[in-house]
Amino acid sequence: MSKHAAITVTVCTSCPMGLAGFADTLRERLAADHKDVVVAKRDCMSGCTRPSTVAVRSAGKTAYLFGDLTDADAELIDRFLRHYRDSDTGDFEDARVLGDLRFKAIARIPG
Repeated sequence: MSKHAAITVTVCTSCPMGLAGFADTLRERLAADHKDVVVAKRDCMSGCTRPSTVAVRSAGKTAYLFGDLTDADAELIDRFLRHYRDSDTGDFEDARVLGDLRFKAIARIPG
């Protein structure tokens, strides 16, 4: 499996951040350095107890669901994607490289 398979970042459009256009903001921020990333929109991702939610997945890798996101987390998502891309499995030996985003993980789904 290639480490550099396409990565999909899905933004919940029912959450406050999604309603405010976070998918478009994230797409613009990631465009230059993340050519392998597709930012998608999805109505209600059932993370309502911890809005706003974003999912990250790539074929054969662990998928992640993050919640309690704010505009400030765009930088952390950018950092996460750099590490995620370089990981064969999508897992991290030491989650501290993810900064405060590691505290916003709702779920890790095996790939």
